[in-house]
Amino acid sequence: MAPEPAPVPLLIACALGIEQFALRRRERGGRGDGDAGGPVTVLRTGMGPAAAERSVTRMLAGPDLQRAAVLATGFCAGLAPGMHPGDLVVAEETRDPRGSVPCVGTELLVKELGRAAPGRTVHTGPLTGSDHVVRGHERSELLATGAIAADMESAATLLSAVRTGERPVAAVRVVVDAPEHELVRIGTVRGGISAFRVLRSVLPAFQEWHRSLLLPRR
Repeated sequence: MAPEPAPVPLLIACALGIEQFALRRRERGGRGDGDAGGPVTVLRTGMGPAAAERSVTRMLAGPDLQRAAVLATGFCAGLAPGMHPGDLVVAEETRDPRGSVPCVGTELLVKELGRAAPGRTVHTGPLTGSDHVVRGHERSELLATGAIAADMESAATLLSAVRTGERPVAAVRVVVDAPEHELVRIGTVRGGISAFRVLRSVLPAFQEWHRSLLLPRR
């Protein structure tokens, strides 16, 4: 009998310490247990596309994560009227000036996020990258391109991931501000707003995505 393939690990990338802290509250020991035979690593990349690209490329070059699936997460700016802090965004694709990357398992993530964060609105659509925090009139300009949300790291994370090898990728973000709910500064997140509480609850949905899409089937 041929040996079973090694389990596929999962790399979850976020930019901020507060995001990493929210996700690690639900981990069990060390790097995290994927409940699917493969380990979960939560990586803090630092803010901005350049930092995300460097960190993700470096991590995926190591022997433990060469085959890893990659999921970008954290907070984002909602672009569409009617969005609220604490809403969830599941990217159908990420895009920036260098190109777009299609995401895998969008429907499954929407389903599992509904279980993990009941009562929260889940939006699906393109997630666009920016090299700065999006504010004011920029929201409507980006919305006109078809994007529903923006952040600084997801597009760079997923582009770096697929450039280093074929692998499943996804992006899930929590809206931290929106057209009618604009924050003065990102540090306001530390005040305990709903976006942090939602991010803290969604790791089981990421693990189910990992389990359902990535493990070898018998």
